[in-house]
Amino acid sequence: MELWPWLTAALLLALLLLQLSRSAKFYAKIGLYCVLCFTVSAVAVVVCLLRHGGRTVENMSIISWFIRSFKYLYGLRFEVKGRQKLEEDRPCVIISNHQSILDMMDTGLRLVTGDKAPGTGALLQHLPSAGETEAQRPGDAQIAKRELLFLGPVGLIMYLGGVLFINRQRSRMAMTVISDVGERMVREKLKVWIYPEGTRNDNGDLLPFKKGAFYLAIQAQVPIIPVVYSSFSSFYNYKTKLFTPGTVKVEVLDAIPTAGLTIADVPELLDTCQQAMRTTFFHVSQLPQENGAPAGPDAQASQ
Repeated sequence: MELWPWLTAALLLALLLLQLSRSAKFYAKIGLYCVLCFTVSAVAVVVCLLRHGGRTVENMSIISWFIRSFKYLYGLRFEVKGRQKLEEDRPCVIISNHQSILDMMDTGLRLVTGDKAPGTGALLQHLPSAGETEAQRPGDAQIAKRELLFLGPVGLIMYLGGVLFINRQRSRMAMTVISDVGERMVREKLKVWIYPEGTRNDNGDLLPFKKGAFYLAIQAQVPIIPVVYSSFSSFYNYKTKLFTPGTVKVEVLDAIPTAGLTIADVPELLDTCQQAMRTTFFHVSQLPQENGAPAGPDAQASQ
């Protein structure tokens, strides 16, 4: 039996559904995004192995080259305010909100490194010392949750990119990694990027923050720089199956010093940062802030 008529009919039906169904369009775009991630990762693995022969942070420049085009394909624009605050020659902890898998198209890592590295989890960014050129910089390393290591070619390319994976279920081990990073920050003048919510969240507010980033900043006695991304809800919403081109506003807030603070000050520092970020989030997203109440524990993580 001839298959071409059936295949043609199936293709036409799929195209019709994409034209008529918002849900079909949404899942088609998400499906394409996932396929692109896995396909690009598989190709990047081969390129990284051929170029550098194995695991090294230098592979991040290759990974970024593949990923940076995603935002153009999906029609996303990022408008940044306060970029210069991240360009100061000093180590710091940078924290930002995390809304969906789309964040990797243009995460705040590129605010610091140009288009050098895509962002997943946290970034260790080496700051050049006096007389050191861009070519002499040792590169970037990242921290991510251990679960990402098992995402097939995506996990493999992260591993080849020098990502340090932490097991969030074993807090003692995670804190050991944070302690090591703190010592390295001071020794090598590093910047660290962390998502303090701990997971993706698109509920129109911020989730309660985890304490790791604040322990790290106080341990290293380095400032915290909050970075706020506006809500994606005007162009991306999982519940309503909305996924269109759009603009993300990004605002870099003033640095919050930690000099002289101790571990006992972690709760107050956390609250100060979250309130500043939450106020800015509602402002740049043009959303109403209900009663000024902090995000509650019942907030739901995004898909």
